[in-house]
Amino acid sequence: MQSRTPAPRAGRPRSAAADAAILAATRQALVELGWSKLTLSDVATRAGVAKTTLYRRWAGKNELVVDAVAELFDELELTDHGSLAADIEGVVLQFAAILARPEARSGLMAVLAESTRDDALRERIRESIVDRQKRLVLQGRARAQRRGELPAQADPAEAARTVDLIFDVVAGAVVHRTLVSAEPVDPDWVRGFTQVLLHGLSAAEAP
Repeated sequence: MQSRTPAPRAGRPRSAAADAAILAATRQALVELGWSKLTLSDVATRAGVAKTTLYRRWAGKNELVVDAVAELFDELELTDHGSLAADIEGVVLQFAAILARPEARSGLMAVLAESTRDDALRERIRESIVDRQKRLVLQGRARAQRRGELPAQADPAEAARTVDLIFDVVAGAVVHRTLVSAEPVDPDWVRGFTQVLLHGLSAAEAP
């Protein structure tokens, strides 16, 4: 039997320009109003779209803010600096620079606080931010393996666990440093952190 091509779904296609305007307006509102005063109605006004346009895309404020913050982290790039250590230093400095932006800081802190009592929101954070940015670890590991800096891992499950661990260590350290301790993530700190990440605690004891 010949397969049938599914009929196109009814409805107006999403506009990339409208999405971009809504997410930018959300970040602007976060900075100016804060989490508690931000409303979807205000975001729609700032973005110049009808409220129905926004409500068709996002069920509520939590989801909207997660996507607005996630778009910032999509700016991260793992530039090839010639070595694994230099690649890590470069992306960590980028990550810290994004976290230093008021819209990223206020948005991320707000949704993390809300997610402590909202399992669906926690899952959206994982899918939209955490899982999407694990691409950087995968890229960095593959590049380092091609250079001969890291061995290949034959066991897919073990390789996946390694990716998770590296991401947790890097993201956890930088988020804590910038948002909890409020300390600078400068080149000296990043260099020391990278050496510990690559070589363990013995690197911290080296002269």
